[in-house]
Amino acid sequence: MTNLAYETQALPDRNETDPGLMDSLRPLPRISIQAFCETEGVARPIERAGEDRRMAKTHLKVHMGGIETAVEFYKTAPTPNLILLESRCEPREMLDSLRSLAEVCDPTTKVVIIGHYNDIWLYRELIRSGISEYVVAPISMADILTVISGIFVNPESEPLGRTIAFVGAKGGVGSSTIAHNVAWSMSTLFKSEVVVADMDLAFGTANINFDQDPAQGIAEAVFSPERIDETYLDRLLAQCAENLSLLAAPSTLDRIYDFDPDAFTQIIDVAQRSAPAVVLDVPHVWSGWAKTTLTQADEIVITATPELANLRNAKNLVDMLKKLRPNDALPKLVINQAGVPKRPEITPADFAEPLGITPMAVIPFDPLLFGNASNNGRMLGEMDAKNPIVGMINEVAHFVTGRAEIKSKKKPGIEQLLGRLKLGMKK
Repeated sequence: MTNLAYETQALPDRNETDPGLMDSLRPLPRISIQAFCETEGVARPIERAGEDRRMAKTHLKVHMGGIETAVEFYKTAPTPNLILLESRCEPREMLDSLRSLAEVCDPTTKVVIIGHYNDIWLYRELIRSGISEYVVAPISMADILTVISGIFVNPESEPLGRTIAFVGAKGGVGSSTIAHNVAWSMSTLFKSEVVVADMDLAFGTANINFDQDPAQGIAEAVFSPERIDETYLDRLLAQCAENLSLLAAPSTLDRIYDFDPDAFTQIIDVAQRSAPAVVLDVPHVWSGWAKTTLTQADEIVITATPELANLRNAKNLVDMLKKLRPNDALPKLVINQAGVPKRPEITPADFAEPLGITPMAVIPFDPLLFGNASNNGRMLGEMDAKNPIVGMINEVAHFVTGRAEIKSKKKPGIEQLLGRLKLGMKK
């Protein structure tokens, strides 16, 4: 077992998290957790961990007080799946106190001790007595998530695929088109399985863009949650390309599509076990299920056109997602349909500044390229692989999969991009 007693000793009392470490952590299962803390320095990171999206399925309660408080509490209350217990006691005194806890604790309950003594003898005695882990304070939120994951997430299970949610700042900005083309590029460039889920059940366009007409799709899954598993999902997927599958929307108005906030959660979980990347095409709505989907996604891409209403909506989205996902990176941004003739536009620099986000791409307005691709049920890369816009889509595919980093520019503009587009058209 890893000796966290030594690994965490040098950790500073910090609030910041390591993005790389956080990205490697997976969502935790539906478990109950109770913490008993003697100091605010331990209580705060535990409370912050409870707000993280990876803990969305868990139920966490933080109490102030140490081992004695926990013993009194569990004399009249059942023990949870996990107890996080801070103790400032000296090693031998701590071991004596834990014997009282053992008398009121269910044998299946896991216990993690957060102590203030970096003592290898104490660590060994605690592990030998059945304690799941011993961590030395100070601790961070990432430490808490790492310890809980180490106990409840099976390291031998297949890793979950990453979810990338695309949403438009406004209707008609081309979010779905960008999502579908990025998914196609990911599957083509990286030769890796990608699943696209069209979540706009009434008006989804993925089936048109991919020239598919499957008899079943995402509606069958969301209306029959009790049947969802890898086998059932595989029957619902339509094969669009060698490494690309589609969970299509019915795109009909035969029924009303009102869902509970967690209606799509199980579908997404199963899809993650089926492919390394799951692209979620989220419609421009603000409902319980859309909010949950965006909150729990590994990556979010906002597509917007350079207009005032788009800027307002994008700012509202970014601000809300900051609150819902305090430990995650900001959403990524694609500015689409830039340079429409005679249309007053906000420059990319002025659009990005209030959001605090450098755009991944500023895609020029090209109705001929996009229109031909849509009418033929083909992706942009299939229509004109050498077009500069296809190169931008490929760059976005690298960004959202973590294969490249977005470089900040002092004055991002579309002039150079439009010049590249015209040059490509001449060729």
